[in-house]
Amino acid sequence: MIKGFGGVFWRTRNLEAVKKWYSEALKLEIDSWNGTVIRPGSGNETILSFFTEQDSYFPAEQQVMLNFQVHDLDEVIKHLEQIGVPLAKNKESSEFGQFVWITDPDGRLVELWEK
Repeated sequence: MIKGFGGVFWRTRNLEAVKKWYSEALKLEIDSWNGTVIRPGSGNETILSFFTEQDSYFPAEQQVMLNFQVHDLDEVIKHLEQIGVPLAKNKESSEFGQFVWITDPDGRLVELWEK
C-alpha cells in the first residue's frame, strides 16, 4: 500500500534562521515555498521507527527526530566543523552504521547516518 514517505512537516519559532541553518549545515536547497524535495538515490532507505515515551535514545521532550542518511559521514563532520556547527553527540559505530547528532536552531536533535 505504501509507496514511500511524502514529507516531513514541522513548525518553527524562527523560519528564516531554520531555513538558513538547514541550507548551510546540510546543504539542502530550500525553495521559496520554505521546503525542498529530496530525491533518494540508489542504496538510500527511509526508516520508520517507534519509541516509547520513556526511551532514552533521544530527549523525551522532542517528539520526533530527523535522521538524514549521508554518503560520507567524515566529510559531513568536516563541513560542519568548518561552518561552526558542533556535534551534539560524537560519532558512534554499530552494526547499523555510523551516527552523529547535531542540534538545529530550535534545539531539535538531528541524526546523521552513514550505512
